[in-house]
Amino acid sequence: MVDIATRVYNHRWKMDPIVRSLIDTDFYKLLMCQSVFRNKPDTDVTFSLINRSTSIRLADIIDEGELREQLDHIRSLSLSRGESTWLRGNMFYGKRQMFTPAFMEWFENLQLPPYHLEKRDGQYELTFEGKWPEVMLWEIPALAVLMELRSRAVLHDMKKFELQVLYARAMTKLWGKIERLRGLPGLRIADFGTRRRHSFMWQDWCVQAMGEGLGAGFVGTSNCLIAKNRDLEAIGTNAHELPMVYAALAEDDEALRQAPYKVLADWHEEHEGNLRIILPDTYGTQGFLDHAPDWLAGWTGIRIDSGDPATGAETAIRWWQDRGEDPREKLIIFSDGLDEEKIIDLHKRFYGRVKFSFGWGTLLTNDFRGLTEGDALAPFSLVCKAVAANGRPTVKLSDNPRKAMGPEDEITRYKRVFGVGEQEEMEVVV
Repeated sequence: MVDIATRVYNHRWKMDPIVRSLIDTDFYKLLMCQSVFRNKPDTDVTFSLINRSTSIRLADIIDEGELREQLDHIRSLSLSRGESTWLRGNMFYGKRQMFTPAFMEWFENLQLPPYHLEKRDGQYELTFEGKWPEVMLWEIPALAVLMELRSRAVLHDMKKFELQVLYARAMTKLWGKIERLRGLPGLRIADFGTRRRHSFMWQDWCVQAMGEGLGAGFVGTSNCLIAKNRDLEAIGTNAHELPMVYAALAEDDEALRQAPYKVLADWHEEHEGNLRIILPDTYGTQGFLDHAPDWLAGWTGIRIDSGDPATGAETAIRWWQDRGEDPREKLIIFSDGLDEEKIIDLHKRFYGRVKFSFGWGTLLTNDFRGLTEGDALAPFSLVCKAVAANGRPTVKLSDNPRKAMGPEDEITRYKRVFGVGEQEEMEVVV
């Protein structure tokens, strides 16, 4: 196991790459990329960095030259032979050849497209423009680079023993969480922490700790490179990006209303079993379920990623019951802002009523709260989202209005089309 403190302290080379592989990304990005490659390959999409935690002035913390070096390095990457073999031949979710030969040939020849970077008011404006399958693969590595450069900036002037104590405290903190969780019966939990991790090395350490501490209760990681290197299950399905872009492409209100279901109809043609997971909150969970076609009730489960998770789970259970489905045979994946307290509470409330699992993200792989002066390593909410498709703005409403994004006039239109009324605001921690 790497001595993380020593590794952090010994930054004496010209450039220490943060992202060293195109599969240092989340598994759902590759699954979605193949779907986009098949269904919408010529759509022009723009992704932009959005720092929801505006008090964190990234352009004052992170050196622009160093950021450009890291981004340029990512553009130099291509799949290695071993990575290609793993993607082509490994079994994912019980299925061999998850990725088609046509997609793999395209991916093996991919170089990520150029980026555009500017400073404005203490923040970085980072955008990626191009064909959807190409630019979408910038999201995760771009976030990982910015998060780790921020960590490096904070740690830069710490001495070796200070770093050793810091990481010892962080390890102790995580192990305490693991000890609280490992007594939960039937626990199923995965690492979802790539996009806002403290660093790659720290995420890798967290994954190893989870595996040892939770045993069979730890079911895998969303990070493809770590899954490959540690012989773990790669975990993931789909995300808000798909309905956001499909909706932006809709020609009228009726097409807009049907866009989230068109996404899942395309997904239905490609995947089965535990990959058939509904993400209903892009334009409001209740409205999505109220107007969902009957065939969606037969899907395996639902992922809850905004709003109050218990409320979302109760809504899903009622929906299944109303459609004649047994909730005890369905799966709910909780994945929004989780920490051990929330995991324990949700486990207590829903154990025996429904199958469930947890995608534990930022507060698994980047919880250094209270460990540095001024809480300078506390996690913050940084996202990279599709903001336009074929020149039209994208919109996300979410079950938490603080996560809404898009032009105000389009947000108003989407709320009307999807019948979204008053919503309860919740703090966005990560």
